[in-house]
Amino acid sequence: MAEITASMVKELRERTDAPMMDCKRALNEAEGDMQTAEEILRVKFGSKAAKSAGRIAAEGIVGIHITADGKLGSMIEVNCETDFVAKNDDFKALVKNLAEMVVSQNPADVAALSALKIGAKTVEEVRTELVGKIGENISIRRFARVAAQGKLASYIHGGAKIGVLVDVAGDEALAKDIAMHIAASKPKSLDTSGVAQELIDSERRIAVQKAAESGKPANIVEKMVEGSVQKFLKEVTLLSQSFVKDDKQTVAQVLKANGSQCHGFTLYIVGEGIEKKVSDFAAEVAAASKV
Repeated sequence: MAEITASMVKELRERTDAPMMDCKRALNEAEGDMQTAEEILRVKFGSKAAKSAGRIAAEGIVGIHITADGKLGSMIEVNCETDFVAKNDDFKALVKNLAEMVVSQNPADVAALSALKIGAKTVEEVRTELVGKIGENISIRRFARVAAQGKLASYIHGGAKIGVLVDVAGDEALAKDIAMHIAASKPKSLDTSGVAQELIDSERRIAVQKAAESGKPANIVEKMVEGSVQKFLKEVTLLSQSFVKDDKQTVAQVLKANGSQCHGFTLYIVGEGIEKKVSDFAAEVAAASKV
């Protein structure tokens, strides 16, 4: 059987908000597999254990640049070790510069971006020098370059910890509201066709286990499962979500009422899915003593 460490229990608790001992039991049952353990707790605790697995665990900021005509834009995430550095003027200037370079020079990936020149130096040389000056690591994590079918609107929230680019044809004021909605509601895709199959499969497994515990007939269980999956899809797809400024309408209904259409969006949450290094040894020892 896989060894269940205090740090694993701590991580699962942070993912789910479930009690410590329930997290340990779930990890034991799942033989140390974090995703399976999370599903076990979702079955037991329902929405209480539905916190995002991709928790924010690294510092940094998002930078956005859009051309004057709104037809081309970029968004980039650059990480650092502390929030203090994320507020540093040199760090913010680098992120702004990189976002502009993604639009103007269209690099294929982070490696290609790192090889581009800022004056006489490459981006990588500039990054390395800034690391030396500031005294902590800085990394370019990801970027997106978007050519709009309509026009791009953007929204940055929480000290540039959340960034949104959205492509809307029609009402430009509404496009800004849609960008704010995305930052607040964090949809995973525009519609159901964009939801990853692994997410649907995971939700279906959870629904099957919960429905099976109800003791209802098989035909009812099947309907319960399908209902749960469809509810999940509505919650994670932009067009099906209730609009944050008018929860009586879906985003799709608001767009239609305003003669507009959303062609897509990109959402970045700084540090999403990155595990921050445990630096508080005393806290870790204390957590271990409770397991």
